Amino acid sequence: MRHNKKKGMKLGTDASHTKAMKRSLVVSLFEHDRIKTLESRAKAIRPDVDRVITWAKKGDLASRRLAIAKLGDKEIVREVFEKAAQGMWADRNGGYTRIMKLGPRKGDNAPVVIIELVTDPVQPKAAPAVTKVDED
Repeated sequence: MRHNKKKGMKLGTDASHTKAMKRSLVVSLFEHDRIKTLESRAKAIRPDVDRVITWAKKGDLASRRLAIAKLGDKEIVREVFEKAAQGMWADRNGGYTRIMKLGPRKGDNAPVVIIELVTDPVQPKAAPAVTKVDED
């Protein structure tokens, strides 16, 4: 049973502060294309970013309204939907963010990372080389 178990990471705060912090981080990421934050926060916002980009790739009115409700900023939503319409993530099925570790923070040794939106085109995987085995 799931008595008193919350969905997702709490990030050391209550639910309303966690929700506000995640919304702020996602909006900042879409605004600046890369942000510097703690590793746990970056991992916590990754599903939200992927969800908004998936809505943007869909591009219909319902998806736009869901994104506005999630982010709370119409201009940022408009920019994300325009990037998706131009085909920025057209060939990518998920994995829209990249997390790069920077090392520990000086004051409290917390792991600091850079999370950024991936804009590179997808490289298709090379087919595995099949070797023939001679049977004698």
